[in-house]
Amino acid sequence: MKQFLLQFFTWWNGQTLGTRFWTWRYGEFVGDDEFGNRYYSQKKGTRRWVVYNGVAEPSTIPPGWHGWMHHRVDTPPPRETYAARDWQKPHQPNHTGSAYAYRPKGSILGVPTRPKSDGEYDAWQPK
Repeated sequence: MKQFLLQFFTWWNGQTLGTRFWTWRYGEFVGDDEFGNRYYSQKKGTRRWVVYNGVAEPSTIPPGWHGWMHHRVDTPPPRETYAARDWQKPHQPNHTGSAYAYRPKGSILGVPTRPKSDGEYDAWQPK
C-alpha cells in the first residue's frame, strides 16, 4: 500500500503510475546500468526515458547512457563493445550537499581548524 501511494503522489521517488503505464504500454526495455537505473525506448518512435532506482537524480546516469539518452549515439551501451581505459575514473553522481562534496582550501566548510599564521602578517590597529 505504501509503494502504491508513493507511486501515486511522488514523482521524485522512482516512477509514477503514469510512467509505469506508459512504460508498460509503449516502452521497450533497453538495459540498465550499475546504479540500477533502467532505460527504455519507445517501440515505434524516438522517445527514450529512464526509470531511476530510488530518488530521481539525473547525475547518476553514466556517460555512455547519457549519450544514448540525448541521441548523441544510436547504440545503447549494452550493445556496443566499449571498454574503459585504465586512466578513466568510474562515474560518480553529483555529491553537492553531501559529506562527500568537494571543499576547496579556504572554504568555511573545508578543514575545521584554521592553519597557523607564519608571523608575517601584522593586524591593523586603530589609533
